[in-house]
Amino acid sequence: MQFFKSLAKQSHGLKDKLKEAGIADEPEDYIKKTFITAIMMSFGLTFFLAILIKPILAISFVILVPIFYSYYLRYVDMKIILIKKKIDEEIIFAGRFLIIELESGVPITKAFANLEKNYEYVGAYFGDIINKAYLGTTLENAINDTIINTPSPNLRKILWQVLNSLKTGADIGPALNSVIDQIVKEQQIAVKDYGKKLNPFAMFYLMISVIVPSLGTTMIVVVATFMDLSIKLPFLLALAGFIGFIQFMFMSIVKSTRPPISTQ
Repeated sequence: MQFFKSLAKQSHGLKDKLKEAGIADEPEDYIKKTFITAIMMSFGLTFFLAILIKPILAISFVILVPIFYSYYLRYVDMKIILIKKKIDEEIIFAGRFLIIELESGVPITKAFANLEKNYEYVGAYFGDIINKAYLGTTLENAINDTIINTPSPNLRKILWQVLNSLKTGADIGPALNSVIDQIVKEQQIAVKDYGKKLNPFAMFYLMISVIVPSLGTTMIVVVATFMDLSIKLPFLLALAGFIGFIQFMFMSIVKSTRPPISTQ
C-alpha cells in the first residue's frame, strides 16, 4: 500500500538497518508488520483498561498506537546493537583463529568455513561469504557485501584487511595482528571507563535499593503507628513489587552499559 511505502520513506536508512539486523523484510513490509502489531497491542491493552475504566477507552487507544509503533520500529536498532555486542565479544579470538588458520597454509575458504563452525556470531558472516562464493559471487565481492552489511566496526576492519590482502597479495598476518591489537586496546579503555561509571552506580544502588526502602518502610510503619493507621498486606506487596521493579531496572541499565569484551 502507498501508506506503508510513504512511512518507509520517512524512516531513513531502514533498508540498511534491516540488512545489518539480518531481517529479510523489505522496508514497506516491515513497516506494515510493525504498524499492524502496534494496532493489535494497543487494542489489547485498551480492552484491558476498558474493563477497569471505560471512559478512557478511545483516548488510550489513540495514544497507545503511536507509542507501540515507535517501540516496535526501534526493534531493528535494538537488534543491531545486540548483534554488534555479540560480535565484539568474539572478535579478538575469532581474528586470531583466522590468522592461525591462514598462516598454517589452510585455504582461505576452508579457514572461513572452520571459523563459521567455531564462532556463532562472527562465524555467521564468514559462512555467508562462503555461501555467496559457492553461488557464483567472487570472493572479493562477497566480502565487500558483508563489510557493508555488518553492524560491527571491528569486524569491518578485519574484513577490510582480508579484502586488501586478497587484492594486493600481501601477507595478511601482520595487518590482522595490528587490527586485533588495536581492538584489544579499545576494549581495555572501554573497561576502564566502565569501571569509573560503576562507582556512582553503586552509590545510587545503595541509596535506591537498600537505604531508601529500608528506612522508608520503617518510617511508614512508625507514622502509621502514631496515627493509628492500619497497613494492609496489598500495600506492602505493592511496595515490595515497586522496589523489585526499581532494582530490576537498575540491573538492566548496568548490564546494557557493560562494554562488549571477548570472553572466550
